Amino acid sequence: MSSKAPRRPQIAKAKRTFCIVASRFNERYVQGLIDHATEELRALAPDASISLHRVPGAFELPVVVQELAARDRADAVIACGVILQGETNHAQNLSRSVTDALQRIAVEQAVPVINVVLSFKDEGQARARCLENQINRGTEAARAAVEIANVLADLRIA
Repeated sequence: MSSKAPRRPQIAKAKRTFCIVASRFNERYVQGLIDHATEELRALAPDASISLHRVPGAFELPVVVQELAARDRADAVIACGVILQGETNHAQNLSRSVTDALQRIAVEQAVPVINVVLSFKDEGQARARCLENQINRGTEAARAAVEIANVLADLRIA
């Protein structure tokens, strides 16, 4: 994982719509991602509409992301979840299936889905990437969402 956030993209010129779909599981860390993503979206797209949709866990994220993408109203959807490794391979299986589903939705619906479903070995890693500012993945997700929304808007006008 990178230890530096990507540079800030150009501020959105048009009104944008962003949806955040977030797991309630490991809520403290997920809320950190939501807070950082929302703050960065407001800075980069001041006129944006931002909605938040909560689901029980990471496994439920794709069905709500699919519904939002199918409605064709979002410039980008940000999926947030935190998976902590346990003693079995459940976390790896969950992470892979959610990642595959989110990518499939993005390609099939032609709506950017920013995957911030993060797997961590321990809570220290989660704290550093979800709650702190230096390498916050919520901030990175917002930057990616704005940048890809700008790119697609330009392509769709051309």
